[in-house]
This record gives sequence, structure tokens and C-alpha cells, in this order.
Amino acid sequence: MRVRSVSAYSVAMKSLEEMIRELSPDAQRQVADLVRRLAERKEPTRERRLKQRWAGALKKYRDQYTSIQLQRKALEWRGD
Repeated sequence: MRVRSVSAYSVAMKSLEEMIRELSPDAQRQVADLVRRLAERKEPTRERRLKQRWAGALKKYRDQYTSIQLQRKALEWRGD
């Protein structure tokens, strides 16, 4: 197989489909095989439950601050 040097600029300007079309038939088959293998390997995404470990963390301040003051204070504590 012959290796061709291609500048990064020309690769960025071409679509993937164009680049594949320019390959030899053998290289095109290899690309197709690679894509099939990658598609088969794809693992399903697991659903993750939202963790709210922070819920209730500021409960001790509810008598000292209004909700708006508490939001501002939380931002201050986080450094935002």
C-alpha cells in the first residue's frame, strides 16, 4: 500500500466522504471494515440518575438568610 503525504489543511477542507472516495478500492474496503467494527463495539450509554448529594447542605442557614441571600452567599463561597 502506498502512503501519501497530505497536509493538515487539505484534510480539514475535504469531507470524510471525499477522502474515502480518493482511496484505492482496497483501502475503501478497509475503511468500511473499520467502521463496521467500531459500530459493533459501541456500548449502549447507561442511564445515570442525577445525584443531589448537596440537597439540604445549606439547611442550617435557612433562618439566617432569605433564599436570594443564600444563593448569593453560596456563589460567594464557591468563588463565583
